[in-house]
Amino acid sequence: MNDLKIMTIFGTRPEAVKMAPLVLELQARPGVKSLCCVTAQHREMLDSVLDIFRIRPDYDLDIMRPRQSLTEITTRCLSGMEEVLSEASPDLVLVHGDTSTTFSGSLAAFYRKIRVGHVEAGLRTYDKYSPFPEEMNRRLTGAIADLHFCPTASNAENLRREGVKTGVFVTGNTVIDALKTTVRKEYRFVSPELSDLPFETKRVIAVTAHRRENYGEPMENIMLALRDIAVEFKDVELVYPVHLSPVVGETARRILSGVPRVRLISPVSAEDMHNLMARCYMVLTDSGGLQEEAPALGKPVLVLRRETERPEAVAAGTVKLAGVKREEIVRLARELLTDPAAYASMAKSVNPYGDGHACRRIADAVLWSFGRRETPPEEFKPL
Repeated sequence: MNDLKIMTIFGTRPEAVKMAPLVLELQARPGVKSLCCVTAQHREMLDSVLDIFRIRPDYDLDIMRPRQSLTEITTRCLSGMEEVLSEASPDLVLVHGDTSTTFSGSLAAFYRKIRVGHVEAGLRTYDKYSPFPEEMNRRLTGAIADLHFCPTASNAENLRREGVKTGVFVTGNTVIDALKTTVRKEYRFVSPELSDLPFETKRVIAVTAHRRENYGEPMENIMLALRDIAVEFKDVELVYPVHLSPVVGETARRILSGVPRVRLISPVSAEDMHNLMARCYMVLTDSGGLQEEAPALGKPVLVLRRETERPEAVAAGTVKLAGVKREEIVRLARELLTDPAAYASMAKSVNPYGDGHACRRIADAVLWSFGRRETPPEEFKPL
């Protein structure tokens, strides 16, 4: 019997963090020929993750261009993937989440009648413009996919309500697997801007904010709230790796430059970010991935968005939805900074996203779906 040829496709740093441990799992499986294709939708940030996990892609489309539009990203991905899939002819393509690479990779595979597996499937806000364009990317990918690897049971239920009856697996989230590699007690920060953070004397707050739907007034409100928090609490230090988006950078620097106890720094590697979260007091973010990562590290998260496609963390108590109103963000941050009981209740809640074995479950599900394994994978169930 020929080896099963499986190609993983990803292009951004968040995808790479979550797919890298799966690539390594597939490489270790007998009877599997693991191929890796990157689009490099994010070039430098992607490469840093590949280095951490010591992954060398078989194909690299290198599509990144300055100020690239969504249309340009999608068309370059689609065109490049056509040639790659023609040459490699995999039995299965695995894509992750909700990026333009995700949708383009799944569509390119569909055009060649290649089966598609969707890692981190079933997340929904049911607002096609929030998050933008991610909500439609993942819904369109879900319509194409043959296998759906859902982090949680509620993600799987979303798909079943939409009429997906087969090929649905609850696996946990692969990012929890990744943290076992990236977070270490003896870790030393690569970024010099992080190496002198006063973790022993101040409460360090890790911040990220970059979402397209927050451009304009919402982003202004977020930055003003960060300024208010830094001014009010003298024992706090805010660390904000500013996204490369010119829109984000201009807003952040205009409002926060020169504010005491606010560090606006360059983007950091995934390892630096994970270890920053492991050592910080709490996290303020509009990122999806950090809503999963920080709870696994015992850190409360305030989500700087109007809604979240990860309601499990809200239900579990590890995350609170702060929205994009200045006063509400400050109020919730103040509560965590002044009420030890409120902080402890979030920090000690059970993380609903995984147990570090998602990649094993996904590989088992793939092999079972292709008749290479006798039993289906076990289902992830949070404690």
